[in-house]
Amino acid sequence: MTKEVLLSLRGLQFDMVSADGDKIETIVPAEYYKRNDSHYVVYDEAVEGFEEGTKNILKFKNHSLDLMKKGLVNVHMIFEENRKNMTNYSTPYGDILIGIDARSVNYKEEENRIVVDVDYALEVNYEHFADCSIKVDIRAQGGEGFSLQ
Repeated sequence: MTKEVLLSLRGLQFDMVSADGDKIETIVPAEYYKRNDSHYVVYDEAVEGFEEGTKNILKFKNHSLDLMKKGLVNVHMIFEENRKNMTNYSTPYGDILIGIDARSVNYKEEENRIVVDVDYALEVNYEHFADCSIKVDIRAQGGEGFSLQ
């Protein structure tokens, strides 16, 4: 895998009110590296209406993914398979206590592509909020098969 990559981050959230899920997708340039059996992806996130952005670091290995955000939004979210983790999600509007109960965290690595799939339950202030999934698709820039649709 090359250092310069394109990152597609797709989230899907199902709540108790709607049978259809809310879909979110972000595609950004990022930097990839591997150290001590852990994979890292670093990218910047802009937030509409704010000058300050957020630096994001994804770290993943067997059955776990960490998402660290620093800047306008601050959080360290830990997705560990079959384990519940609590954290404070700090936003410009205040802090939110969230719980992440990851059911599965898997990744598949190829020469110029890595795909990470996470399935989890999200809690807000100790109450079940939604069932969610994240798909992280990391591809070498200039590699085949990456299209912006």
